Amino acid sequence: MRGWPLVDIAFGPDPTTGEPTGHARGLVAIGDDAEGVIALGGSATGVFALGGKARGIIAMGGQARGIFAMGGVALGAVAVGGLAIGLAALGGAALGLVSVGGASAGYLAAGGAAWGRHAYSSRTSAKRSR
Repeated sequence: MRGWPLVDIAFGPDPTTGEPTGHARGLVAIGDDAEGVIALGGSATGVFALGGKARGIIAMGGQARGIFAMGGVALGAVAVGGLAIGLAALGGAALGLVSVGGASAGYLAAGGAAWGRHAYSSRTSAKRSR
């Protein structure tokens, strides 16, 4: 059985063939396609993932999926981003059990426009709260 290296870095094409070099695998992986405990790259998968497309326990990137996700589009138990979907969501558009955002929907929702069982928004009128 072969183990992972401590650090693996793989970027760009192979100079001789012009083909992609593959992806980086290691405890710390940095590259176009990275897989490791700490993964940084265009597509990153790991415990801590940072990249354009990030998947992991803690994920940050353009598209982020994980337990804690932060990014343009974030999907996770706790999600923060332009579009956030999760149990607890915070973002421009938030959808979750507890959501806060410009437009939010959920059981507990707050924001500029909020929809849900318990919603608070700037659109809520004082007359409805009698």
